[in-house]
Amino acid sequence: MSEKFSHVNEKGEARMVDVGHKPDQVRSATASGKIFLKEKTLQLIRNNSIEKGDIFPVARIAGIQAAKQTASLIPLCHTLLLNSVSVDFCMEPDGIRVTATTRCTGKTGVEMEALTAASVALLTIYDMCKAVDNRMIIGEIKLLEKIKQ
Repeated sequence: MSEKFSHVNEKGEARMVDVGHKPDQVRSATASGKIFLKEKTLQLIRNNSIEKGDIFPVARIAGIQAAKQTASLIPLCHTLLLNSVSVDFCMEPDGIRVTATTRCTGKTGVEMEALTAASVALLTIYDMCKAVDNRMIIGEIKLLEKIKQ
């Protein structure tokens, strides 16, 4: 891996990397994160008793929409035509883990899209639960895997 930042030119100015010379490849990335919740909040979610509704379908759609908008949110990201985005949830004893996987055929990776999907899905859960839990913590957001074929 290069020790130089690819998004900085020789003058130290931010730039968008030129990927035009790179071949199209099938690319995928998986990212995850976790929202820590009180037991009472987790029970309300299990019982589908959160006032704003069933959090999982809403957070899934939010994550998918966010992945598709990554280039609008992060200035130096390339606009990608995504082949697929999946957002999955796992209830844990102290919270909910979100895992997002993105796929495309293109010249650059899709890790920012996976990270954005996971982050916005977590933020959506936060928004839907904030009326009953003011101690939520979002964390552990990380890239789990990046593949190009």
